Amino acid sequence: MLVLSRHRDESIMIGDDVMITVVDIRGDKVRLGIDAPQEIPVHRLEVYQAIKRENQKSSQLGPSDTREIGN
Repeated sequence: MLVLSRHRDESIMIGDDVMITVVDIRGDKVRLGIDAPQEIPVHRLEVYQAIKRENQKSSQLGPSDTREIGN
């Protein structure tokens, strides 16, 4: 893991397309602004993990599990 120190209004670049800027620092919370192309999904980790779990569950459904959808 790369660990960087940044002050408010300072940024880091990830590749050529993603810029992360420290927007605000209050106590133990840091607000980040993320500028990324629309085709790159950006989620908080807990949201990403929930999406991944739901996708995995839905990929394991069989034909009989989807009969009631749309009825």
